[in-house]
Amino acid sequence: MTDLTDDRTPGFIQHAAESVRDHLAASETLSSFLQGAGTLTLEERRLIVDQALVLLDQNYVHLPLKTAMHAVNPVQRLRVLRRRLERQKTHTMPPEWLFHAEMSEIFHSVRDLHTNYLLPEPFAGRIAFLPFLVEQYTDGQGPHFMVTHVAEGFSAPGFAPGVEITHWSGIPISAAVDLNAARFAGSNAPARRSRGIQSLTVRPLRIHLPPFEEWVTVSYVDEGGTQRELRENWRIVQNLPPMVDADAISTAAVAQGLDLDGDEAGRAKVLLFAPRVIAQEQALQADAPAPELRRGEISTSMPKVFKAQQVETSSGRFGHIRIFTFGVDDPVAFLREFVRLIGQLPQNGLIVDVRDNGGGHIHAAEFALQVLTPRRITPEPVQFINTPLNLRICRRHQSGASGIDLGAWVPSLEQAMETGANFSSAFPLTPEEGANAVGQQYFGPVVLITNARCYSATDIFAAGFQDHRIGPVLGTDENTGAGGANVWTHKLLSDLLAGDGATPYVPLPKGSGMRVSIRRTLRVGALSGTPVEDLGVVPDELHRMTRRDLLEDNADLFDQAGLLLKDRKPHTVSVTDAVSVNGSVQLKVKAANVDRVDVYVDQRPCASVDLTDGQADVTVPAAPTARAARLDGFEAGQLVASKTERIP
Repeated sequence: MTDLTDDRTPGFIQHAAESVRDHLAASETLSSFLQGAGTLTLEERRLIVDQALVLLDQNYVHLPLKTAMHAVNPVQRLRVLRRRLERQKTHTMPPEWLFHAEMSEIFHSVRDLHTNYLLPEPFAGRIAFLPFLVEQYTDGQGPHFMVTHVAEGFSAPGFAPGVEITHWSGIPISAAVDLNAARFAGSNAPARRSRGIQSLTVRPLRIHLPPFEEWVTVSYVDEGGTQRELRENWRIVQNLPPMVDADAISTAAVAQGLDLDGDEAGRAKVLLFAPRVIAQEQALQADAPAPELRRGEISTSMPKVFKAQQVETSSGRFGHIRIFTFGVDDPVAFLREFVRLIGQLPQNGLIVDVRDNGGGHIHAAEFALQVLTPRRITPEPVQFINTPLNLRICRRHQSGASGIDLGAWVPSLEQAMETGANFSSAFPLTPEEGANAVGQQYFGPVVLITNARCYSATDIFAAGFQDHRIGPVLGTDENTGAGGANVWTHKLLSDLLAGDGATPYVPLPKGSGMRVSIRRTLRVGALSGTPVEDLGVVPDELHRMTRRDLLEDNADLFDQAGLLLKDRKPHTVSVTDAVSVNGSVQLKVKAANVDRVDVYVDQRPCASVDLTDGQADVTVPAAPTARAARLDGFEAGQLVASKTERIP
């Protein structure tokens, strides 16, 4: 047990929730933390630059796009840096933080949150934090920046959720946000600004240099209109562990589509501002009673992944499911829990909310789409950039013997050696059978809520939602984060070529790391072939977050979602009875808002019937061994519902 009587421990930690108190008590000040930093040798710096050159020059799928769109040349910048390092001596090399700053700047220049330089120990796995969270809302006077969460136990005069920030260390808050946003690699302006706001108080040190200032001075106006100032020290603490080992040779690692910065920040916010989620997880692990749920909330076995509840809007009561992350090891278990939760929510309309979701397992994201639509899901295809190194990796794993099957891309990569094509052929990363294994499970109308922090696998989910015309997309920003790629780590790439005597990959020193966009994703449907990277998903409707949203649990946002749902009706089909008679199967079909049903038995078309008063009798001849019937329901010629049921 940590000694919380130590004078160096801030008072708010002594009063933090029990589930996180010991964890936070191990935090330290920024100045104390930095005493253990700065141990990279000159040779280690040179090695890091050499490995970055390999990844960006030979593996990075977006290099032509980024060079054209943003007028950058990260490969040449690395070559220049490498030449400077050759001329340096141990006693003349600059401070280590300057090396990290330049490496980070080179990687950030491509504006790709998949492609990162990851700082070594002691930064890896740590976060710098202040004990409160700032968010933006907009009204007729423009943007405002407000405190929305305060760590349990923290207090200051007049400081509580609802106070508005005016200045940040003497800089007008809007300018401070813009300065902060300029440090981030988001693909579009809304994404960068969103991250600039978040990083005011939460900074994952795996991705970013620690703050230069040891403390901040926050100027704010309390609820009584009094102008006040708060000075608060940055503290450093170990973050909660990731849910997936992205370095291991596994399906989960190879199928990653994750904004690491967003994922790290999300876990940090759980630690600091949602200790109840950690208490729920601890109770599940100990098979103990879970904390009491809020009214309308449904218990979940994945509290870090889902939150499901009923919400009251001005248009009625609807289901709401928040998906915080797709970062899971097992996409089938994810799908199973998703189906279970939405089955317990109101069936007249569903709000699927993926705001701030940085992605994760691409299979999980694309598996989830099928349960919301009668249409067959076409997973997004992905492409490698054509390089000799990518060809070697794919040849090494074309048989699937390692559990990783890259054989589909080999012929086009080989052909490119002659044709000079930029990219390989495009094939789905997500298995199509898995993306359609359970089919539609929710039959009411659905609306999707997005924002600029939706990234990677969540971009893919939002694009699939829109491309398959599942329902309207309601955005609180003009775009999603626009991360359209599958990302691999340097360690994973190195292991995929382990044992190859000519491998260009060598281990990185002192826990440093890198990630790179390895395969780009392309949209399907009406936008077939369009890359997701840098473009993202544009919502069908835009809602600017209001003060009421931030203080009253998204009240105005949910009202807007309710308006989009209220005029859309559920479409249902089902078999109410099935009887076998003389080798035939007689089905009683019931439906709502459906005028025609096509019947498939064991995937074979058998009948098409018009419905009277929402029901019909269907006889399927010569089907003595029939096992399952699929009912496709149509309204005015459009497929609106599909359900597969077992035949007893």
